[in-house]
Amino acid sequence: MSWKNVIGRVSFSNCDPIFDGLNPDWTILSAPPAWLTGHVMRRDCIAAPIPSADYAKNNEDLMLLPEIGIVSNGNVGSVLLFGNRPIESMRDIALPTDSSTSKVLLNWIVKNRGLDPKFVELGPDINAMLDKCDGALLIGDRAILASISNPELVRMDLGEEWTRVTGLPMVFGVFVARRDSPRDVLLKAHSQMIRQIETFDNDRNWRKKVISRTSKKMGFPEDRVEEYFETEVRNKMSDEDIQGLVRFLKDGCGMENEPVWLDIHSE
Repeated sequence: MSWKNVIGRVSFSNCDPIFDGLNPDWTILSAPPAWLTGHVMRRDCIAAPIPSADYAKNNEDLMLLPEIGIVSNGNVGSVLLFGNRPIESMRDIALPTDSSTSKVLLNWIVKNRGLDPKFVELGPDINAMLDKCDGALLIGDRAILASISNPELVRMDLGEEWTRVTGLPMVFGVFVARRDSPRDVLLKAHSQMIRQIETFDNDRNWRKKVISRTSKKMGFPEDRVEEYFETEVRNKMSDEDIQGLVRFLKDGCGMENEPVWLDIHSE
């Protein structure tokens, strides 16, 4: 199997609108977001969604695929800070080992508020995290599940806080490829992923089927999954989303270079 036929995906439901029903000519490599960067760099796959913060670290070797990402405009619902006390009173916060962007974003948030809690990396288990620290950061499906089970512990939605402060959407994940990847293969992959998003957004019957399968797979109520895709997370990036991404790359990650994008228009 050639790496050129493999597309990486986040092992969370936030990419189901893209990957549920994707052409079977592609092999899907599912992994935690922080692992996918290495998979792209090692040529285990032709493209993958990776944490925006990881793109900042590796931007000289990677390029962005336009129009697709993991984006919120306000509440994201799946990047949450939990705790028994307000963030202003948290002495220490447990960070999950499977994330990059959320850690950088939380660090940006606490500095913006003039806070200085101690960060401790732990496995992403809310009970173990809160046994050791005042706060616990969780991402993805674990965060959704924990918020359903422990709504009283939700202290902050990081997407909502970013948008409140900046007025811009938050791009948690970007689709990337190595700069030396074959352009024709990337164009094909990009085109098919865009088609998947558009089908999900415009075909109500297909959208309902994807939501139903995600609900069964993750054990979430269908109405919660529908709300997640309707109001919290989307995969199609707008010009305003790109403004939010550039702001985060510069202010949150300290990236000095301008992002490089795959050119999908020139022959």
